Amino acid sequence: MKRIIRILLSGIIGVIVGRGITELEKMKLLPNEIDGVLNNLYINKELIVFIVVFALIFFTISIPAAHKISIKIEESLNKYPMQEILIYIIGLGIGLVGANLVSTALIVDKTKAMSSVLTLLLYLGLGFFCIYLVHLKKEEIKGWINKKGEVLSQSHPKILDTSVIIDGRILDIMTTGFIEGKVIIPSFVLDELRHIADSSDSLKRNRGRRGLDILNEIKGIKGVPVEVVDIDYPELDEVDIKLLKLARQIQGKVVTNDFNLNKVAKLQKVQILNINDLANAVKPILLPNEEMRVTIIKEGKEQEQGVAYLGDGTMIVVEGGKKYVGATVDIIVTTVLQTSAGRMIFAKVLKN
Repeated sequence: MKRIIRILLSGIIGVIVGRGITELEKMKLLPNEIDGVLNNLYINKELIVFIVVFALIFFTISIPAAHKISIKIEESLNKYPMQEILIYIIGLGIGLVGANLVSTALIVDKTKAMSSVLTLLLYLGLGFFCIYLVHLKKEEIKGWINKKGEVLSQSHPKILDTSVIIDGRILDIMTTGFIEGKVIIPSFVLDELRHIADSSDSLKRNRGRRGLDILNEIKGIKGVPVEVVDIDYPELDEVDIKLLKLARQIQGKVVTNDFNLNKVAKLQKVQILNINDLANAVKPILLPNEEMRVTIIKEGKEQEQGVAYLGDGTMIVVEGGKKYVGATVDIIVTTVLQTSAGRMIFAKVLKN
């Protein structure tokens, strides 16, 4: 992609320079010697175009200065969503087409110097005017596009963060087909996974390796386009901030189970798909005064409390359950608390 961008930039620069020389030649502003040389070049134009195109390609690829310029242009383009870039390009195209129509209708003799100048000014003026116009109205245009294109609103790319990959449940969700559209895995998330997998701490190392295994399985899912995007923001340190910036740029949704990231994303108006919210939404609903039979696994934090778990991992805090640790007892639900971090159930032991 970088090479393609450099080649396109070289072509654009070549077209601009060539157009400028042509206009100068039409206005007879070039010396006779240069004019003669240009005529000879025109006669052999096919061979020269072939040579110049390949020269520009190799020049752009090999010269460090051109490499630095292309990197700066890429960084500038990365700051804007693709939708906005396309809107500006369309606006420029409309301006140039309009300038061509106006110049064709009004300027009869294009060989005169003044006509050439007017044509050039007309292209520049209408081109910049249309770009400025779409800049002023871009929010309205984007709103109209999103409103009319229902498919667009359903196909926002889904960006996976590190925590949701390590968690592993996203694999089952994707396998069942509940995730639509392209799934994006940024290179900085992949780097974080590798860093965790190389940690000296055995727990972190195992989590990181599990994440890499899950990632490989995700790539193998049929029917779900998965893409590892080579993008980074060196000026930012935190992976969470990078995720939010990328989501804004590509108008994507971040898939996570990180409670803090969920809160920050809401403040920055970035759409989040929280796996914990999904898991809570599909859990069986328990109501106060409902009875069930559970096994008390361990003691609770408070005095006389015991802790049990449902099959899906939901924690149940049982009042008076401390003395029943290791035993299976009947309980009655007293309170159910629902948060983005999970669901907690409070109950008490039923007395026989």
